Amino acid sequence: MEKIVDTTITLNQFREQNDLTPLLALLIGSNPTGIKGYKILKRSIDARKRDIKINLKVEVYFDKIPEIKNFTSKFPKISKDRSAIIIGFGPAGIFAAIELLKKSVKPIIFERGKDVRARRRDLASIIKEQTVNPESNYCFGEGGAGTYSDGKLYTRSTKRGDVDEILNLFVEHGANPDILVDAHPHIGTNKLPQIIVAMRERIIEAGGEVYFNSKLTDLIVDKGELRMIEINQSTMLECKHLILATGHSARDIYYLLDKRKVAIEAKSFAMGVRVEHPQELIDRIQYHGQTSDDILPPAAYRIVKQVNGRGVYSFCMCPGGIIAPCATEPGEIVTNGWSPSRRNNPYANSGIVVPVEEKDYHQFGFSGPLGGMKYQSYVEKLAFKEAGNDMKTKIGQIAPAQRLKDFVDGKDSTTLPNCSYKAGVTPTRLDQILPSPIASRLRTGFDLFGKSMRNYLSNDAIIVGVESRTSSPVRIPRNRENLEHITVKGLYPCGEGAGYAGGIVSAAIDGMKCASAIAESFDA
Repeated sequence: MEKIVDTTITLNQFREQNDLTPLLALLIGSNPTGIKGYKILKRSIDARKRDIKINLKVEVYFDKIPEIKNFTSKFPKISKDRSAIIIGFGPAGIFAAIELLKKSVKPIIFERGKDVRARRRDLASIIKEQTVNPESNYCFGEGGAGTYSDGKLYTRSTKRGDVDEILNLFVEHGANPDILVDAHPHIGTNKLPQIIVAMRERIIEAGGEVYFNSKLTDLIVDKGELRMIEINQSTMLECKHLILATGHSARDIYYLLDKRKVAIEAKSFAMGVRVEHPQELIDRIQYHGQTSDDILPPAAYRIVKQVNGRGVYSFCMCPGGIIAPCATEPGEIVTNGWSPSRRNNPYANSGIVVPVEEKDYHQFGFSGPLGGMKYQSYVEKLAFKEAGNDMKTKIGQIAPAQRLKDFVDGKDSTTLPNCSYKAGVTPTRLDQILPSPIASRLRTGFDLFGKSMRNYLSNDAIIVGVESRTSSPVRIPRNRENLEHITVKGLYPCGEGAGYAGGIVSAAIDGMKCASAIAESFDA
């Protein structure tokens, strides 16, 4: 017999309790000797008040010791006449491939970038040589942006079964089983690459094919039906089922679709900066004077304020993390953040962003389905220029930066605090780079943040620009019923790049949904 118990205990109780059996017995009115074992199903920290609490969901066993069940996925034999092509090997593409294999459909994957090992050298070049390879960077390559984007696995999705399957698949391929328990699961950028490689090897072992350095360069549509695709401007392939999972930074794909008159539309996104504080300062703010330890993890925060009709909010907060250079073309500056599995770096960074509205980019002369993307690109190139990078060669990844309080006060920063952005920062007025609807709201938003979080508004904090790739500025519309493109039969827009996801787990779920839709089309 088992019983599920929800309980809340103090942080000190959790620290002191190596064995929760006596506490559980007290809660359910049982003799401790009658409890054979227990399993923690969910764990979360409630730090809203000074007396920090731990919330637990525990399964208590009375007549047997709980089994440790290892999730093992199994794939049936692939059908010879059932295959689908996937463009992109990020979270959406990877989980689409796994779902196709479950349905006896052979996945054939083309990824424009390199495998994880080769990709690392290009990432190192961004820092050491200040150069960006447009086909292999923080966004493009095996695992997509997800490989080097912190590995946060929480989602707003209410489809618990899908989420649990995704988490179990990560554990099966090497992730820490704690992700099955933690309310905000996190793998860590240092652990994700080997997990992604294990998934790729499993896909190939089960009969799938994965090709790197293979970029979609054209597609042929005839009478509203997808017929062929072109890879690397040279190889033409017949294609009746295509999952397009290219991520939110594959601008060439949006240009290609627009050129081929495949319907696309502008989509909302947000823009701002990365703000970085000493992690110890964020710990003390969030934990009421305490700092992190073996039980209390490095603190995160989520905050939002309304300023002149728009939200100013935190995005992709990375405790104990690093600000990374995430440009996908030479001549632009783009920032993002990530954390290692232990979150043990001395800084905490977060995107702080403001929604962009159509009228913002119309003022710059940008319009149509690609208007937001062109506006995004304009700001990234301006950040490159104003930071003093080489405009002739397009070499450079030095980012514009400013002390946080100087930004709020509208002052130049003559010096900058130490910062995790390894490509280098230079004092720059970010309010003169960001368009005024963004900069003015950020200034007020940071001031409001400082009133809600004591000592947050500090000149020991630095802002680094620009945080512009929060989500895709373009949506590729599809039918709700079968997930095919609204005008092109056989094309399945998928994941963040198509405008239907916002993180690793939601992208993975969308990949699985598109794969299931293709499998159903074979059975129809």
